[in-house]
Amino acid sequence: MYAERASRLTGAVVWTNTPSGTAAPVLPDGCMDLLWNEGRLMVAGPDTRAYVMEDGPSSWAGVRFHPGTAPALLGVPAHELRDRRVALADLWPSREVRRLTARVAAAAGPASALEEVALEWAAAAEPPDPLLRRLVTALDAGRPVAATADELGVGARQLHRRSLAAFGYGPKTLARVLRLQRALALARAGVPFARVAARSGFADQAHLARDVRELAGMPLGALLARSG
Repeated sequence: MYAERASRLTGAVVWTNTPSGTAAPVLPDGCMDLLWNEGRLMVAGPDTRAYVMEDGPSSWAGVRFHPGTAPALLGVPAHELRDRRVALADLWPSREVRRLTARVAAAAGPASALEEVALEWAAAAEPPDPLLRRLVTALDAGRPVAATADELGVGARQLHRRSLAAFGYGPKTLARVLRLQRALALARAGVPFARVAARSGFADQAHLARDVRELAGMPLGALLARSG
């Protein structure tokens, strides 16, 4: 069973997932996660396609960071972790990872312990780039990439470079991922697919269907049934 709550870290989500039948795919959302599983600290990079977690008896806990914020906390550009799950020990000195691992293992709840770690990282890091937060807000509202770049006062190449480091991919892919998430929220609320397409910014229902298949790996109806 999957459960989540808003984190005390701005824009982040704290979540847990315990086995309960067939796992729903993890869909691209522009985010990165700090993970805990079977005594290991891991990092989930930004996805460009659905990720299906291995079916097994182990439980997971995590903190999902607001899009664009995790690289500054981890000290690793997002594009280096794109479509990957890696051990934190592969990114950080082993001594520090052992200390953090022992801390989370000794905590009453790993999810809350991960949140405390994330809060400490954020307090020690530079504030998030306000331009990137404005980019996410604009694209999530359906603004075109070119118009958004003009409004932010940056050139297309610079915006692409900064997006790669923060999100793992360029602003066009980010816009596509955020559009998918808008569509899924509407579809899960029972909105008919044709209206989902129109309200989410797709050209038509066929365009919605193609994007869902490409990003989620299955038709929208099957995806809703899998995650419901």
